[in-house]
Formats: sequence, C-alpha cells, structure tokens
Amino acid sequence: MKAVLLAAGKGTRLRPLTDEMPKVMIPIAGKPILEHHVQHLARAGIGEIFINLHHLPERITAYFGDGKNWGVNIRYSFEPEILGTAGAIKKLESELSRSPFLVVYGDNYSEFDFADFISWSEKFTGMGTIAVVEKENVAGCGVVDIGPGDQIVRFLEKPAPNEVISHWVNAGIYRLSGDILDYIPDGFSDFGHDIFPEVIKREKPLFAYKSTVPVWAIDHQGLLNDLNHRLGAEIQRS
Repeated sequence: MKAVLLAAGKGTRLRPLTDEMPKVMIPIAGKPILEHHVQHLARAGIGEIFINLHHLPERITAYFGDGKNWGVNIRYSFEPEILGTAGAIKKLESELSRSPFLVVYGDNYSEFDFADFISWSEKFTGMGTIAVVEKENVAGCGVVDIGPGDQIVRFLEKPAPNEVISHWVNAGIYRLSGDILDYIPDGFSDFGHDIFPEVIKREKPLFAYKSTVPVWAIDHQGLLNDLNHRLGAEIQRS
C-alpha cells in the first residue's frame, strides 16, 4: 500500500518560525513532525511514500532524500500553486494506480497505529475510511456524524457553534479507495469542504475509525510548546 503525506502548507499561524522552515519540519520530541509519520508508516509496513511540497521544499527533500535511511522509498510532488488536500491527491492519480492508499496530514502529531487502522478498514467496501477522534471543543475541526455500522452520514467542515452535529472530528488520516479519484476535480479541492460531503451526498459509503489516540493539530506556538513539554515529561518518566 502507498501513502501520501501532505506537507505543502505554509503554516502562517506559526510565523516567524515557519518563515525559515516548513511547518512539518518543526521539531517535536527532538525530531521533525514529518519524521514521526514516516517512522510510523514504515513500522506498519508502508514502503512507498509520496510527499507533496510547496513552501521551502528543499528543507524537506534535503532531510529525507529518497527515504532509504527510514527503510522506505520517498518520492515528491511539487506544487507551484497549492492544490489543497484533495487536489494534491488528484495530481498523483497516475502514481496511486487505482488501489487503496493512505492520506496523512503531515502537520498533525500523533502516535497513531497505522497497522490497526489498515486492518480495521479492510473489512469495509466503499470510498474509504476516515480516522476520527472525540473532542470536546470542535471549533475549527471537520465534524463527523456517524450512523449504524460506523458509516458516516454527514461531514461538516468547521461548523458554527449552532451547527455542531457530534464531537467526533476528522483526525486527518484516511484509507481511501482508488475510486474516490473520480470525485476529485483537477486543480484545487479540499477533502473536508468539497469531496467528503459530495461523496456522502451521492450515497457512496465512507466509514469512521474511532481512534483513542490523541491527534495534535499544531496551530499556534502555545500548542507547540505544550506538546513538547508533555512529551518531554513522558520521556523523562520512561
């Protein structure tokens, strides 16, 4: 199975830190966020990884190279103009070969178990599986309404306070069928805003994998400091 790590974002809310490095290269517990993902994917047996690039791409390519130091093969997809989470996948359509593949938001931090996620997802047919986590404050998140059999019945990106439909939120980790590429147009598009709502509207099944592993969206310096402090304390205790 192949995986795509989304790494093109500029990380403007973390300036000036991201003026000199891509957001995905910010160190967490002593190594770039993106490196944690590469290691977790390799541990799950994913040997072929694509990384999309836009902001300061040379910082990523110089660090990871072809991926052999991590036991994987890494290839890159440069975007002169950012294509969005789904547009980035459409650009790689010929490489993904119409087989199931993983998509991972590279600027989130998690100790996610990809092997269990893949195994669970393989039980279902349809357009794919979205990893979700439960969260009290869902402001700024993609919110997922889950029906019988863990099928997603509604997906709402960044709901207003009076629109909150659940407290299960998109974790930014997907296992998708190659068929979903038929629903992604060329150019810019976003999974949460554009693709998932349309797929659900057309009654193409999407399923929710309820994860108990926290996912940290590193959206500002305070969150970054808090996460590094927590992980530092855990490392010291171990």
